[in-house]
Amino acid sequence: MNFSSPRRRFARVAVAGLALSGLLTACGGSDDSGDSQSSGPVTLPFWGWANGQDAVVKAFNASHKNIQLKYTKVTDQLTMQKQLTNAVKAGNAPCLVQNTAEYVTSWVAQGALADISQYVEGEKSKFNTGSWASAQVQGKSYGVPTSSSPNFTIYRTDIFKKYGIKAPTTWDEFIAAGKELKKHGIKITNYAGEDPSTLEVLAMQAGAHWYSIDGNSWKVDFQDAGTLKAAKVIQEIIDNDLNSKLSFADYAAVQRNYDNGGTATRQISTWQMAGMVQNFTKSFGDWGLSPWPTFTGEAAKTPAGTNLTGSVTLVTKGCKNQEQAAEAALWMSTNTGAVKTMANPETGNGVMPALADSDSYVPEAISQKLLGDNYQPAQQIVKDSLNTVTTDWTFGPNWTAMFTEMQAGWAKVVSKEQTVTQLLAHMQEWTVNDLKSRGISVKG
Repeated sequence: MNFSSPRRRFARVAVAGLALSGLLTACGGSDDSGDSQSSGPVTLPFWGWANGQDAVVKAFNASHKNIQLKYTKVTDQLTMQKQLTNAVKAGNAPCLVQNTAEYVTSWVAQGALADISQYVEGEKSKFNTGSWASAQVQGKSYGVPTSSSPNFTIYRTDIFKKYGIKAPTTWDEFIAAGKELKKHGIKITNYAGEDPSTLEVLAMQAGAHWYSIDGNSWKVDFQDAGTLKAAKVIQEIIDNDLNSKLSFADYAAVQRNYDNGGTATRQISTWQMAGMVQNFTKSFGDWGLSPWPTFTGEAAKTPAGTNLTGSVTLVTKGCKNQEQAAEAALWMSTNTGAVKTMANPETGNGVMPALADSDSYVPEAISQKLLGDNYQPAQQIVKDSLNTVTTDWTFGPNWTAMFTEMQAGWAKVVSKEQTVTQLLAHMQEWTVNDLKSRGISVKG
């Protein structure tokens, strides 16, 4: 889950029309925005960080005479936000940028992205609904989705079997299982103090809408029924001491805790299995998958997640060759070889494709070494998850700053210095005031 997000101040935006107009002037004017000289192929600068992306670029360049990608590998997604911010200000942003769904609205609000709907709309049917929505703001496409977000529970089958516990299917059962495991000195989950994405994704699953568009304004609501439903589950887990409190700052220690059986479950996506495989030494074959728990009495609903795997390839507004950039983005998300490269945890980073039919990629995206005899049944869990991903979550224009503020409060929630509902009340007031300070019309 998303566990850190540096604070940065986005430009003030006057909201009118569709609540995102009045944007910054377009970036561009630099040779880095795409060379369109007639004497040779169009060269499009492309920034990304994902493992395997360089191999995909090489394959694209080998198969295209008139379009070439110039790839720059950025350290990680947080570094990307910093470097892209500077590039947008300087007017020399690359044509193509790998990013994650939660940042799209913010970059649109800065006037940094190109509306490429006319170039990609005809390919919409190739993608699953949730992934396609991740590259859109107000119905306009600013990029092409590269991955989707199957989310599920991975759990220690040996521990659950030892203590006669069935894999929980609801959050009520999850809490009950946590209470039983607690008797044996085992935590059922881990809440890192710097990672409020747990609250985000449970609220998302419960039907919450922290941000929405209301006429010409943003509407903010951190205290709707869905959010409070999620808050109740989280508070009960914390109040009963069912969670570990290990920080991802020491990633190896977190992984050792899972490997040693100190914590028995995680809610994750496919790509996180790679880190488990790389760090484990003891528990290979002892893990299984079960569906993401539901709220009692409700149908299965999988949160789309934040940066779990919801990646997109975005086209910047300053790009001189936006049509060619859209073509390259589409190829990287639909070419069979490119998709297989990225889906494989060894050649890529184990992400599931954004394609409408991704079933054939599931075996490559999950680890047989980690799952052992549970490998075959796990594949159906992943496939089912892809069919229940939420599509109606909106990331607000100050998402990054909001998330950073929430991090500070979440740490107090985990340490029992305040309750989840107290944090939500603070976030309601803070977010409304922050949007107003940016000159953005807001209700809430």
